Amino acid sequence: MRLERPADVDEAPLAALDLPDPVPGPGEVVIETRACAVCRTDLQIVEGDLEAHLHPLIPGHQAVGPIVAVGAGVGADQLGRMVGVGWLGSTCGQCDMCRRGLENLCRAATFTGWDRDGGYASRMVARADFCHPMPAGMSPEDAAPLLCGGIIGYRAYRLTGVTRGDRLGLYGFGASALLVCQLAVHAGCEVYVVTRGQDARRRAMEGGASWAGDLGERPPWPLQAAITFAPVGSVVVEALESVDRAGVVVVNAIHLDRIPDFPYRHLYWERRLLSVANFTRRDGRELLELANRIPIRTVIERHSLDDANLALQRLKRDQVQGAAVLIP
Repeated sequence: MRLERPADVDEAPLAALDLPDPVPGPGEVVIETRACAVCRTDLQIVEGDLEAHLHPLIPGHQAVGPIVAVGAGVGADQLGRMVGVGWLGSTCGQCDMCRRGLENLCRAATFTGWDRDGGYASRMVARADFCHPMPAGMSPEDAAPLLCGGIIGYRAYRLTGVTRGDRLGLYGFGASALLVCQLAVHAGCEVYVVTRGQDARRRAMEGGASWAGDLGERPPWPLQAAITFAPVGSVVVEALESVDRAGVVVVNAIHLDRIPDFPYRHLYWERRLLSVANFTRRDGRELLELANRIPIRTVIERHSLDDANLALQRLKRDQVQGAAVLIP
């Protein structure tokens, strides 16, 4: 399913094409896609909110499947290995950020489904060293939604620094927030969810949240930390108003409209506001191992590959409960 030019998803801009099988270059592998989860970043790329770096483009950056071909420099023993591919497609490995363990901030990084073709296809190419080994027993459909919102949500969760007994706020409650909720509850935190929609609030309570309220409602207790998932700047201000002194608000969004003016007192008392950008391969390894051990799962809405436009339309209208997953 290839994007020729960005357009509103209601125009069904992804076209079904039959293309030759991709050929791996040096250090690359070909993956037979068993499942590819649909992400809000895909929606932003398809509609042009994020300018596409490649034309035409095959979107998708949460793909899972076995390796079916290898390029030069990759051992034949990798054939058949079940792996996942996430948003981070490659880094330079040499810059200051990479040397400091912050490869997610590498200025030369490339991203799957943005700089290189992704997983909205029956086969895709990825760099072998940026593939995530899949834990034994985890199905492709369960693993795929973890590979973007899950891993980045995990990084955002780590950046909050919350520990057992702390109160964590989640603003917005889609697939990524559901996964973070399970992580936090497992770690002994109290989770307070602020999100629109009764169904989302119900899912939050079923996922272990201590409280769930509508946008504009203040959690009943001051929070030690909050993560915002909604791509709306006003929600960031809501979260700042709800965290206690020395609290932290982590913005988990690649695209955000402007943050409105707010009184300095919301930031005073050593509150912190920071963004989370991408993830590292270490984040991926840790999250997948933890997710398999807890275990962490999300609700899956299955679609055929040909229905990729429909899946994006449903995502745009907040009709997807959990995660939409394309099954080639």
